[in-house]
Amino acid sequence: MIYAVAVFSPLLGSIIAGLLGRAIGDRASQVATVGLMIVAAIAGDVSFYQLVWGGAPVGSVEIGQWIASGDLDTRWALRFDTLSVAMVAMVTTVSTLIHLYSVGYMSHDSSIPRFMSYLSFFTFAMLMLVTANNLVQLFFGWEGVGVASYLLIGFWYHKPSACAAAIKAFIVNRVGDLFFIVGIAVTFYLFRTIWFPDILAPGAIATHMNATFHIFGQDMRIYELIGTLLFLGAMGKSAQIFLHTWLPDAMEGPTPVSALIHAATMVTAGVFLMARMSPLMEYAPNALHFVTLIGATTALFAATIGCVQNDIKRIIAYSTCSQLGYMFMAAGVGAYQASIFHLITHAFFKALLFLSAGSVIHAMSDEQDIRKMGGLFKKIPFTGTVMWIGSLALAGIPFFAGYYSKDAIIEAVYAAHTGWGDYGFFCGCAAAFLTAFYSWRLLILTFHGETRVDHHTWEHVHESPWVMTLPLGLLALGALFAGFLLHNMFIGDGRAVFWGAAIFNGPGNHILATLEDRPAFIGILPTLLGVSGIALAYVMYVFVPALPEKLATAFRPVYLFLLNKWYFDELYDAIFVKPTMWLARFLWKVGDAEIIDGVPNGLASLTSRGSAIMVKLQTGSIAVYAFTMLIGLVTLITIFLVLR
Repeated sequence: MIYAVAVFSPLLGSIIAGLLGRAIGDRASQVATVGLMIVAAIAGDVSFYQLVWGGAPVGSVEIGQWIASGDLDTRWALRFDTLSVAMVAMVTTVSTLIHLYSVGYMSHDSSIPRFMSYLSFFTFAMLMLVTANNLVQLFFGWEGVGVASYLLIGFWYHKPSACAAAIKAFIVNRVGDLFFIVGIAVTFYLFRTIWFPDILAPGAIATHMNATFHIFGQDMRIYELIGTLLFLGAMGKSAQIFLHTWLPDAMEGPTPVSALIHAATMVTAGVFLMARMSPLMEYAPNALHFVTLIGATTALFAATIGCVQNDIKRIIAYSTCSQLGYMFMAAGVGAYQASIFHLITHAFFKALLFLSAGSVIHAMSDEQDIRKMGGLFKKIPFTGTVMWIGSLALAGIPFFAGYYSKDAIIEAVYAAHTGWGDYGFFCGCAAAFLTAFYSWRLLILTFHGETRVDHHTWEHVHESPWVMTLPLGLLALGALFAGFLLHNMFIGDGRAVFWGAAIFNGPGNHILATLEDRPAFIGILPTLLGVSGIALAYVMYVFVPALPEKLATAFRPVYLFLLNKWYFDELYDAIFVKPTMWLARFLWKVGDAEIIDGVPNGLASLTSRGSAIMVKLQTGSIAVYAFTMLIGLVTLITIFLVLR
């Protein structure tokens, strides 16, 4: 029962604020949503304790019937296993802190009840996703977070840029979701069920091990097809390269939205899906190679872009994209536990970084360009301190949270001893260096050195109120200690007992068991790279501050390539957007206006003009009528004589 409370409390808060917000007012809406999120967080943490240490059995909580048609049975049920419960505890805890932070951040907004309602609905949709016991229910949550993200990214709908960003996120995610739907359909075709207990059972997996599907003129192992389709769906939600373009633009929403999307919901859905489907993915090696390729490429690709961005939120956004690449890279080599471990630790320090950035923006009167900051540590030391903690965790510096989880992923891809694993190891190491570099570039330009803030703004820079700093402090504790506290359970000696059957590793998958056998140099390499990245940032932005501009000038094409995000937006605009707009405009002006509207309008106009001419013949004169009849008679006689 308490598990259901954790899931449905945010929905109740969303309904209260959304339907009754105008009647009960801003403050009551905030109290209702934040209060019910606190209830959800307590219930989620208690559920986690009951399962892990309290002896509660793995199972499901039945809610009710939904769709029943032939073999298709989509009863609502909340899955109760380690993977789901860990996700529920993380989502509710982080989301509660973001809700509390929003009370201060959105205090001057004119639509507070609507914002709080959307925020709680977003949380509910994610909880439905991670507790789903079948693929259709999971897809309900999957689409729910998509709708919520659309509403929140475009929350300030009076801004054209926010509306465009919301539409972009919605459309790009529809591309990935199409593959996901097809993947669900193929899964149902094979298993005749969409229930996880039936699909993922060892007996069911073994039964269809060699099943094939004829596609594109050849037979393909159906597990490979399903695994690839599901991952293509995950690429959209989790913003992997080629379907990543919506994520940076999502910064148009309020900062708490960015934190919720990047830390606790939405983008983590794809990583969760890979772990949930691990019993099937383990027998789709080619699909896993593809996952490794895309994840590793995304980790490096996004890190290169983060090095030259100037918007404080966009830098952190590309950091999220890169860290998600790490998570998929781990899943691709079969280290699903390390993938989820990094997902959990990342939730704490990424929420911390985004909310800290929001505190900076709040202090700077909505300024987001780090080139117009500097020296802010003197004015907002608490925000600066917690952002340092978040950056240390992100860079994987011992002994912060990211050190335990990100380093484990780099060691896992090395331990794979495959070509794809080696590629992932190279990308992971390069991204670790770049991550530390752009994190300290952000810190130095924002908090240290000479201030570049205009005098009027500088006078008004101030620390955020307690309702914003309290969540920052609590998230900082997670960024400090989450890795150390969870390490043994998630990927250490206690992992087998902790995960149970929630995550599956195939008979030949010994990645996590061999992590301790790697050479000592591999263990310290990520830390050395992180420290080197920090050192380079100090050289370029403290000791030789003229160096960045000289490098940007000397390597202008490379700089512009990175600054313009590898020109993905421009490429997609040329390939997809402009042709689609041209076709839409043609169908509108020619197909709709000239043909569909033109034909009936033309017939109506012809009838009108014809009747106007005929009216002129109705003169009322007997002489005219007699003359007309005479002409007609002569015409008929002439025709008769000619054709006789």
